[in-house]
Amino acid sequence: MAEDHGHTAPATSPAELDAVVVGAGFGGIYMLHKLRNELGLNVRAFDRAGGVGGTWYWNRYPGALSDTESYLYRYSFDEELLNEWDWTHKYVTQPEILKYLEHVVDRYDLRKDIQLNTGITSARYDESTNRWIIGTDTGETITAKYIVNGLGLLSATNVPNIPGVDTFGGDIYHSGAWPQGVDLTGKRVGVMGTGSTGLQIITAIAPKVGHLTVFQRSPQYSVPVGNTTVTPEYVASVKKDYGKIWEQVRGSGVAFGFEESTVPAMSVSETERQAVFQKAWEEGGGFRFMFNTFGDIAMDRDANEAAASFVRGKIAEIVKDPETARKLTPTDLYAKRPLCDSGYYATFNRDNVELVSIKETPIVELTPKGIRTSDGVEHEIDVLIFATGFDAVDGNYTRMDIRGRGGETIQEHWQDGPTSYLGVTTAGFPNMFMILGPNGPFTNLPPSIEAQVEWISRLIKDAESGEVASVEPTAEAEEAWTRTCQEIADMTLFPKADSWIFGANIPGKKKTVMFYLGGLGNYRNKLAEVREAGYEGFDLKVLAPVE
Repeated sequence: MAEDHGHTAPATSPAELDAVVVGAGFGGIYMLHKLRNELGLNVRAFDRAGGVGGTWYWNRYPGALSDTESYLYRYSFDEELLNEWDWTHKYVTQPEILKYLEHVVDRYDLRKDIQLNTGITSARYDESTNRWIIGTDTGETITAKYIVNGLGLLSATNVPNIPGVDTFGGDIYHSGAWPQGVDLTGKRVGVMGTGSTGLQIITAIAPKVGHLTVFQRSPQYSVPVGNTTVTPEYVASVKKDYGKIWEQVRGSGVAFGFEESTVPAMSVSETERQAVFQKAWEEGGGFRFMFNTFGDIAMDRDANEAAASFVRGKIAEIVKDPETARKLTPTDLYAKRPLCDSGYYATFNRDNVELVSIKETPIVELTPKGIRTSDGVEHEIDVLIFATGFDAVDGNYTRMDIRGRGGETIQEHWQDGPTSYLGVTTAGFPNMFMILGPNGPFTNLPPSIEAQVEWISRLIKDAESGEVASVEPTAEAEEAWTRTCQEIADMTLFPKADSWIFGANIPGKKKTVMFYLGGLGNYRNKLAEVREAGYEGFDLKVLAPVE
C-alpha cells in the first residue's frame, strides 16, 4: 500500500510553469515524464491523494483487481521497463498495480515534481497572456501555458441520496475512497451496487463477514475471471514476444491482447456456439467472452441473446435457491461493460449471504440500525458499503471551476453532455488537454492512455517549436467528432442498455455518448491522420511578433 507522503511540494515553488498536469495515475505519470524528461519543460503534477496511483491509490477495497491480463496492464513505451517487471497471476491486484506505478515514478525520478495532498479547484484561461491561472485547495495560485488533465474515467464517486443517512449508527464506506485498516470480520455488512467493483467486494468479503446483505438494483451478466497463477516460463515467453504482442494490441479493437472474433454467432450451429461460449467461460475474462467468442455480440440482437442466454443458464446451474436465482438473472441486453468475477453467483449459496432486489422492494430509508425497504423489513447492518460507481468521464471536470474563453465554464460548455475533439481537447478551452476525456476510446486503458499522452506531447512539442501561443479545436471539429462517436455507438447495442458508459447510473444526468467505440487501431489511425494533415480541426494561433 502507498503511504501518505504528506504535503510534498517541491523545494522551490515557482508560480509560473510551462505545464500543469492534474492527476498522478497512469495518465498523469506518463504525461509528466513526456513533458519534463523528454521535452524539457518546467512541469508539476498535482494530486489530491496522499500518494501516486490515481484510481489505484483510492480503490483499496477488498478484492480490487484489474480485469485486464497482467502483462497488458502496464506501460509499453520502455522496453527495459517491460522486461524488468514480473507478475505471478493472470490478473493483477490493486496492491501490485500501486507498487508498479510507484516503481515507475521512482525509475524516472518523477516524485520531486509531483505535489500530493493538493487538489486543483479552479483553472481560468487568461486570453491576454494565453496562460491558465490555476488555483489549489491549499491556497496556491499557479500559472501555466498548458494544463493536461489526467483525472481518470472513474474518480468522482457517486453516492446515492438516501433518506436517513445521517441517522445510521454504523460505518459507511465508498469503494472509491476506501480507508486503510478496515476489518469486516464477523460484522453484518450491506453492499449496495453490483457492477464490477460490487462483484469484487461481495466475493472477497463473503467468507469473512458475519452476514452479508446485497442490495441489487440491476442483475448482472458476469463470467468467471479465471485468475490462475502463471509460471516463470510463461512470463519469459510473453517478454520474448512483447514486440508482436504490443503491435497487435495497438491495432486491435478493445486492446485486451486477443484477436477479436469476426465470426457471426448465428453462422455456426447451436452445438458449436455453446462449445465456444463454454470454452470462453472456462478460460475467463469478460471482454474475452464478449469480443473473442463471436464478432457481433455487441451489435446483433440474436447474437447478443445467445450470449445472454448462456450466462442465464449458468446462473440457473450455479445458484441453488430458485428465488435467489430468479432475482440474480438479468433479462435485458448483454450490452454493458463486460463483467467478470471470482465466484459471484456461487457466493449466494452461502448461508450468510442474502440478496435484496431494490427494484422489487425499493429502499425507503436508512435507520439507526440498518436499511428499511418498502416491504417493511429492516435489514440490520453494522457497515454499509457503497459500490455505486462513479460520475464517469466528465464528473471530475464538472466538479471543478474550469473557465475557458470568454469565461465560459466547462459546465456551460457541456450542458447538453460532455463533448471533445478526439477525446483530448474541447473547443473554447485553449491549451487544455484531457487524457481519457469524453469520447475517447473504449478499451483496455493503458494502451489508450499511451496513445493520447504521446499525441498530446507531440502536439505541445510542435507548438513550442513553431512559437504557437494557443491550440484549440474548432467547434465544427468537435461537433463532427461527437457525431462520429454517436454514429458508431448507434451501430452497437450499447446505447440500448442502461449503463454508466452513457451516464445512466447518475440520477438526472442526460444519457449521452461518452466513448469512441471504433476500436484502438482506428483511433490511433485518426490521431495520426489529424497530425499529418497539420493538425486538421485545430486553430493554432501563432505568437504575435515583438515590436
